[in-house]
Amino acid sequence: MVKKYVLVSGGVISGIGKGIIASSTGLLLKTMGLKVTSIKIDPYLNIDAGTLSPLDHGEVFVLNDGGEVDLDLGNYERYLDVTLTRSNNITTGKIYRDVIERERKGDYLGKTVQVVPHITDAIQDWVERVATIPVDDSGEEPDVCIIELGGTVGDIESAPFVEAMRQFQFRVGHENFALIHVSLVPTIGSVGEQKTKPTQASIRDLRGLGLTPDLIACRCEKTGLDEGIQSKISMFCHVQPEQVLAVRDCSSVYHVPELLKDQGLVDYLWKRLNIEKTITITPALKEKGTEMWRKWNQLTSAQERLHDSVTIVLVGKYTNLQDSYASVVKALEHASLNCHKKLIMKWVEASDLEPETRSSNPVKYHEAWQDLCSAQGILVPGGFGNRGVEGKIAAAKWAREQKIPYLGICLGLQIAVIEFARNVCGMTDANSIELDENTKTPVVVYMPEISKTHLGGTMRLGTRPTEFQAGTESSTLRKLYGGGSTVLERHRHRYEINPELIEKFEAKGLQFVGKDETGQRMEIVEMADHPYFVGVQYHPEYLTRPLRPSAPFMGLILAATGGLEAHLAAL
Repeated sequence: MVKKYVLVSGGVISGIGKGIIASSTGLLLKTMGLKVTSIKIDPYLNIDAGTLSPLDHGEVFVLNDGGEVDLDLGNYERYLDVTLTRSNNITTGKIYRDVIERERKGDYLGKTVQVVPHITDAIQDWVERVATIPVDDSGEEPDVCIIELGGTVGDIESAPFVEAMRQFQFRVGHENFALIHVSLVPTIGSVGEQKTKPTQASIRDLRGLGLTPDLIACRCEKTGLDEGIQSKISMFCHVQPEQVLAVRDCSSVYHVPELLKDQGLVDYLWKRLNIEKTITITPALKEKGTEMWRKWNQLTSAQERLHDSVTIVLVGKYTNLQDSYASVVKALEHASLNCHKKLIMKWVEASDLEPETRSSNPVKYHEAWQDLCSAQGILVPGGFGNRGVEGKIAAAKWAREQKIPYLGICLGLQIAVIEFARNVCGMTDANSIELDENTKTPVVVYMPEISKTHLGGTMRLGTRPTEFQAGTESSTLRKLYGGGSTVLERHRHRYEINPELIEKFEAKGLQFVGKDETGQRMEIVEMADHPYFVGVQYHPEYLTRPLRPSAPFMGLILAATGGLEAHLAAL
């Protein structure tokens, strides 16, 4: 089967938007009826993203199979509506581990194992293998594989991957391999002059490494590329003017696919990869792609016409880098769009709500509480460690007492239960083993099957069932999920609510409506006499889609805007 590969590389700076451009390219090809998969290459030595700090690398995204991967795979799943595996994220650590294990087994027959050819061959073999794995409901091999090369061309750590891709273009053939290079065209000085030298230098580095770009995606400010800039880049970078795309800042990343399509990206790749003559697209897939594009356009155009807003306050410990909560933000956006509301997010650093901040930085303290008090809905996402925990507990207390819609995710559920134990059940020293190993009232305990010595890949990870308990037919979240008895969601945690205390909590009004298949592990908590007070042990944000928002987030937005009861009545 003929397979097409589109490599997306980046230059000048990291974080330039390769992931969004790769996702948008995949989406556009899928709307033409092609089956598309994606691979993200991360040049770091870690085996996976599981042990990385969100402040260092952004959110850790979790897949169905439990893979802890780069947040860009979340973009791929959301844009392409596919289900990827841990193998779709390649790291230097994975490649070297694979090669070293093979060397130890004697697979190289006494040869000197080197970066070229052994590491570069391993990279190419991995890409070819993963590109054949079905990722959508068709169950068929993808036609196109989008490969995003993380980092910046010229980095030492990405050199083996660049060399592997140089070889790969010849392995698969010229008409089966295309390269999009994302570069920066900065605006300098008070006169606002755009400069092309960074892009020229980046393309020169790329060509020097043996790769020639087919398309140059130029990141620029809202006005796009100035007159003459496109032709200048064309002349100095050895491409036609139509191969230079202006990717300006948009009001929303959901507009990027339309921006690229308007500049001929699909038409160019169609000819360059000879798709018309080498891939057969069934009428059913064409129709499905057309419908997908129609719904996408409907979504983006509706976003521009939103007038009514909803204010959600996110109380977290990684708010200095908003990419730490990328999927949570997307889930809120998707739910808001589907409720026809404009999302206004306020970020509150949890530690700013604590009494210590009142004395050390009273301005921060009062600003944080002002934001919290003005919230229509409060969200406490997942996290690790004890910094800011008391601030999160204070936020949960405020939401419970003031009847403000509240959604707690993972640690956010545990926070809600700790707060309830302290202030409703009279367990004043209630705490989590994670936060205080010597607590006399452990409301949250270590799961017995989890390793206490190894942190990488040892949590309760991946898709697992949550079963709604008997007599929970009136549960708000169960109704939002469609009324079924079981839901499948992705997990990432090593602590759980202490099952020995459940009866005491339920006697005071905190209902654990969802549990795991054994009935011992708490998954969903609700408070009956509250507009919307929900905690979930899993991470519903990982399965949100622009056209299919996550149920817990829909509930939060609906409750925050006063539309929950009407929505439930209409179900």
